[in-house]
Amino acid sequence: MKYQWTIIMALCLCSCAHEKEEKATTIHNVYVAMPSGELTSGERQFAGVVEENSELSVGFKTAGELNHIYVREGQHVSKGQLLASLDDSDYKLGVEALQIQYDQVKEEVGRAQKLFEKKSMSANDYEKAVAGLRQLGVQLQANKNKLAYTRLTSPSSGIIESVNFSAGEMVDAGTAVFTLLDVSQKTVVVDIPVSLCLNRENIKGIYCSTSHSPATEYGMTVLSIVPKADGNQLYRMKLGFKGESKTLTPGMNVTVRVQFNSSGNENLKIPGSALFRKDGKNFVWILNQDSTVSMRQVEINPRYKGTEVEVISGLSPATSIIRAGVRMLHEGEKVKVIEKPSETNFGGVL
Repeated sequence: MKYQWTIIMALCLCSCAHEKEEKATTIHNVYVAMPSGELTSGERQFAGVVEENSELSVGFKTAGELNHIYVREGQHVSKGQLLASLDDSDYKLGVEALQIQYDQVKEEVGRAQKLFEKKSMSANDYEKAVAGLRQLGVQLQANKNKLAYTRLTSPSSGIIESVNFSAGEMVDAGTAVFTLLDVSQKTVVVDIPVSLCLNRENIKGIYCSTSHSPATEYGMTVLSIVPKADGNQLYRMKLGFKGESKTLTPGMNVTVRVQFNSSGNENLKIPGSALFRKDGKNFVWILNQDSTVSMRQVEINPRYKGTEVEVISGLSPATSIIRAGVRMLHEGEKVKVIEKPSETNFGGVL
C-alpha cells in the first residue's frame, strides 16, 4: 500500500511539473486594437524621423579608368555638380577620327549636290552619298556623347553617403561609384493611432521640432498615410516641409505636434471583449513595446450601450490594447500579435 502511494505522488509531481513547464513555454496569440473616437480640440505629440527623398546609386554611362574624384563622403553637393571624371584620351581620339571622316564626306556630298543639280549624277547615287553623311553624323554624335559621359555630375542636390572607388581604378558602365542621399525634398515619417487616421480631416496644423532646438518649429503638410495598420495598430504618415529645412538631416529624431479642431466628443471607445473585471474594478491588457502585456485600470461610462465600451479615463488614443484572449493572460507575459481573430473564434471571445 505504501508503495502504491509513492507511485501516485510521483505521478502527481510529474504532472504538475509538466503543467508548469507548458504554461511557461506557451505564447498566447492575441488580437490588438486601438481606442477609437473623434478627436477633441487641442493637440497631441508624436515621435518622428527625418528621411531623405531617396537613396541614389550614381555611376558613369560608359566604362573607363577613374581619373579624378572631386567629392568626399559626407559632402553636400548641388544638382549638376561635377563628382568624378574618367580618362578621356581614347574617347577624344575617337571623336577626332570621326570628325575628320565626317568633314571629308561632307565636302564630297557638297560636290555631289552640284553634279546632281546639273543632272550629271543620278538621284540614286546622290541619295546614297547623303545617307552615308547622315550615318557618319550619327556615329560622330555617339562618340561625342561617350566623351561627355566621362564627366559624372550629380543628378540632384544631396549628400554623398559613400565613395565606392578610388582614382586609378577601372569602372564599368552603370557601376555605382557614389551613393547619394537625395535631400532635395526631405520628409518626416511618424506612426499615428487609428483615432488620428480616421479623423485626419480635423487636423488644422502640423509642426515639428528637434530636442536641441525646441523653439524652432517647421510647418508640415500631410503627403500620404499608408491605409494599413501595423501589428500595433499604428498607421505610417509621411509629412513634407512647407519651407526651408536645411538644419535637419536624414535620420534625425523630431517631435511632431498635431493641432486639430473640436469634434465634440472627448471619450474613447474600445471593444467590449477587451474589458475584464477584477476585484470589482474594470481593467484592460496593454501591449508593451517588447510584446509583453500589463494590466491597466480604466473608468467606463456605465450608461453607454452597444458592442463597444466608452472609456472615460485610463487610456490614450496611442495605446495598444488586447482585443481578444484577455482571460488567458497574466502580468508580464510575452504574446504574439495576430492581425485578425481565427475564423473559428467567432466574436473574438477567445
